[in-house]
Amino acid sequence: MSARVIVGAAIVRGDALLAQQRAYPPEVAGRWELPGGRVEPGETEPEALRRECVEELGVEVTVGDRVGADVPLRANLVLKVYAAALADPAARPKALEHKDLRWITGRALDDLRWLPADLELLPALHELLGR
Repeated sequence: MSARVIVGAAIVRGDALLAQQRAYPPEVAGRWELPGGRVEPGETEPEALRRECVEELGVEVTVGDRVGADVPLRANLVLKVYAAALADPAARPKALEHKDLRWITGRALDDLRWLPADLELLPALHELLGR
């Protein structure tokens, strides 16, 4: 049986990455993560990522290449992150399911309290923003 997949979006605009702050559950409230969620049966990873960005942020994204390696979350669950861009550069993402959103430059990436899985991706995110 293959692992279930959680997809994350490394949405870049200019020199900044979009991060969102968890509102719940209590043990991770206040921590930061990339937008995304579970891949549902019958969805491709890019389809799931586009759906999750509409649900969580109210925006359409275009999905690009993978960022970083797979991050094991727990038994039979893995996080896969993709570079993404706002389909409409003038769109303004909203925190529909989270406490807050921020555009973070590479210099500030290390200043946030990331969830452990996203923290593992910081070197790849720095590289993405350094392009």
